[in-house]
Amino acid sequence: MRLALFLTLGAALRAGQPLTIPLYPDRTFTGEEKIEERGKNGVTDRSISQAVRPDLTVYPPAREKASGVAIVIAPGGGYTHLAIDKEGHDIARWLASRGFAGIVLKYRLPFADGVRPDNWTAARAEAESSRRVSAVAIEDGQQAMRIVRSHAADWNLRPDAIGMMGFSAGGLLAALMGGETDAALRPNFLGLIYPAVPRAVPMPASMPVFIAQADDDTAVRPESLLGYYAALKQARIPVELHIYNSGGHGFGMKQNGKTSASWPLQFEDWLKERGFAKQ
Repeated sequence: MRLALFLTLGAALRAGQPLTIPLYPDRTFTGEEKIEERGKNGVTDRSISQAVRPDLTVYPPAREKASGVAIVIAPGGGYTHLAIDKEGHDIARWLASRGFAGIVLKYRLPFADGVRPDNWTAARAEAESSRRVSAVAIEDGQQAMRIVRSHAADWNLRPDAIGMMGFSAGGLLAALMGGETDAALRPNFLGLIYPAVPRAVPMPASMPVFIAQADDDTAVRPESLLGYYAALKQARIPVELHIYNSGGHGFGMKQNGKTSASWPLQFEDWLKERGFAKQ
């Protein structure tokens, strides 16, 4: 079953078609996922709560544009839901248009049942509590990296150019993946977009980090990221930090005239400078 699944995936990717695969083909998950459409004016913006069946959706680039670079995307949502389109599929389609394989990770939610500790917020958590509440999401992140890296040759990817991008709570997951996993499962670079990362989170193991944040974000204050940035610098981790004048929280790829709208192209330039994209 597993071999047939991945052969089918390989054929779809060679044809340039996106495909969704279960994260654990041999496991059965029970429960109902709740999907709410929040979009307006024809814009799709789904929110998935009670995420209980993790999967990957792979958007391959056109063959003539392919760089061999893949980016696993972890949407945000405070660990209570997933903003699966504006911080997932929309990002993946744009990445594919620029020559990168965009891979959306629908991960299980630590707070999918709505029970959230009153004294815990991602922005203030200590490393121990961040790791504890993120355990199920980290398991899914590790499995995603395991699948993508083990099939790099089949999917025309460079095994040393598989990064991870996370938004808000997904940014915490990506940061933890950089410092809490075995070397074989660590991303090669991190893109953290308005990440809910406390300073005490373990440092990534040498991979470069790109951070984008709006100064008027009231959910994740930029001051909280300055401590994380300083810790990265002290650990001699290559890091680039952008704090935009405006954009708020959860801007995704929204083209709303705010300065934060420029982050995707700056991220692409950063990838080129770091050797992860074609010049």
